[in-house]
Amino acid sequence: MTLSTDAQHAFKVITQQVSTQVVGQAHVVKALTIGLLTKGHILLEGLPGTAKTRAVKSLAEALSAEFARIQFTPDLLPSDVTGTETYQELDGKPQLNFQPGPIFNNLVLADEINRAPAKVQAALLEAMAEYTITVGGETHALPDLFMVLATQNPVEQEGTYPLPEAQMDRFMLKVNVSYPDAEAEKEIIRLVRSEELGKTSTDSSQLQTITPDLVLLAREQVSQVEISDLCEDYLVALIMATRSPEAYPDTKLAAWIEVGVSPRASIALDKCARANAWLEGRDFVLPDDIRAVAQMVLGHRITLSYDALADGVTQTDVVNELLDHVLIG
Repeated sequence: MTLSTDAQHAFKVITQQVSTQVVGQAHVVKALTIGLLTKGHILLEGLPGTAKTRAVKSLAEALSAEFARIQFTPDLLPSDVTGTETYQELDGKPQLNFQPGPIFNNLVLADEINRAPAKVQAALLEAMAEYTITVGGETHALPDLFMVLATQNPVEQEGTYPLPEAQMDRFMLKVNVSYPDAEAEKEIIRLVRSEELGKTSTDSSQLQTITPDLVLLAREQVSQVEISDLCEDYLVALIMATRSPEAYPDTKLAAWIEVGVSPRASIALDKCARANAWLEGRDFVLPDDIRAVAQMVLGHRITLSYDALADGVTQTDVVNELLDHVLIG
């Protein structure tokens, strides 16, 4: 297989452009790119002010695609997301016409998704899984290029509603957005200062955008990336270790894991590993590609035991334990 030079170059340029707007969060930029390549939805979790919304908006600006932002609040209704049927008269005859909601865009930013109650969160389930919306008994297809990018504050914060496991599993990736280090903090201050003066880090005449067709071409390339039996066995071993942690008696996995990951995690890990390889310019997967995306793919799908929660163990700790003890080959 020959990699598409145009698609490869375009994604590198987009990564660079987004990185100039989201300082000190390289892992976030990479996750957004992988999600775009794998037709996957992304959940960004972090404390307020950590550039979650800015990261998504920067990606949208780099794409020649339709973008919508939904601010999730406690009084939001499902129809505010999906759309609704309205009563109209045409030539004196009454009829119902469907008015699409903001979900019918290429990129949908679900801002602070855990501030809306479960009924509204559930309105996204069909869209994220089936890429369709059903209103009034009629099913409406979403665009070929469709991606939900959700942000949330940690559930420990006041006024939040934890996402149910079924919806968490539908996010291809979950990315923890932490505070930047001291050097990145200075760069952020300088970036905002430049923006206040009307300056940008990138000349607008040099900005490049990706069209939906180019994204679809890149996705086709990713689907052709090969994975060896060795890498496939390693991938499956990581998955099975979450379901049968007692098979690793020299680790803390059995004490930490209550419920392992679903087959959806296997599919996501395979897709994201191939996307990572493609971004590195390869048409084959290495074990390092699997390890590079394992934290973002598996962490939010693992249910921790009571003992783990009581001891302050995080899902990040569990995945690190997996990567340390599950052997390649």
